[in-house]
Amino acid sequence: MSDRNFDDIADKFSQNIYQTDKGKIRQAILWQDLTMWLAEQPSRPLYILDAGGGQGIMACRLAKLGHKIILCDISGKMLAKAQTLARQQNVESSIQFIHCSAQDVAQYLQRPVDLILFHAVLEWIANPREILATLKQYLQPQGVLSLMYYNYNGLLFKNIQLGNIGYINAGMRKRKKRTLSPDNPLHPQHVDQWLTELEMNIISKSGVRVFHDYIQTESIDFSTLLSLEQQFCRKEPFLSLGRYIHIMAQNYDK
Repeated sequence: MSDRNFDDIADKFSQNIYQTDKGKIRQAILWQDLTMWLAEQPSRPLYILDAGGGQGIMACRLAKLGHKIILCDISGKMLAKAQTLARQQNVESSIQFIHCSAQDVAQYLQRPVDLILFHAVLEWIANPREILATLKQYLQPQGVLSLMYYNYNGLLFKNIQLGNIGYINAGMRKRKKRTLSPDNPLHPQHVDQWLTELEMNIISKSGVRVFHDYIQTESIDFSTLLSLEQQFCRKEPFLSLGRYIHIMAQNYDK
């Protein structure tokens, strides 16, 4: 398995992720978690790495708050979309765009960063534990990693709901290579263990899409559903059923 480059389906990614209800819920939960953390920080511009930043939606929102961003991605097409969005939102001067992998971005960093965004990337990486160790090296002491990953338990629950028992018994292996379904769903206990081994302290955890994927969404209007997602995303048992898990983990190196 190699790390996934989205050049071949960049337009499909935009249409099927960012422009859908599930994409809007994803962005809302991430932003809710990040703004809660930002509210507790000193009022100053932060130096932020958006690793595998894709089309730059979160980077642009943070740049509007006055923060300085480095956005890297291995997909040139995704990077071009991020640059276009930054120009449209008048924040291009606050974001440095780098065409490289997260593993190779160190040479472009002026100093250790305050915050790393690593959203929906870990499940596409050949060696997920290794990339977390690499990202930790980019953080300053007490810096924070915002990590969102595809939850194996959510995938399992959804397939049980659909009655896909044969697929489950076969290991839920991805059927088609060129799809938006992640290559490598992750077990939360493994991710938590990796972060503990790396001396990263989990300071918050949320489920992303704890209801949306399991209900007939036509029966609930979107604003109501989004409010429920935001209300229950940090509460068990709903958190653990999120299709994605979002963790804020602090580097406690001194």
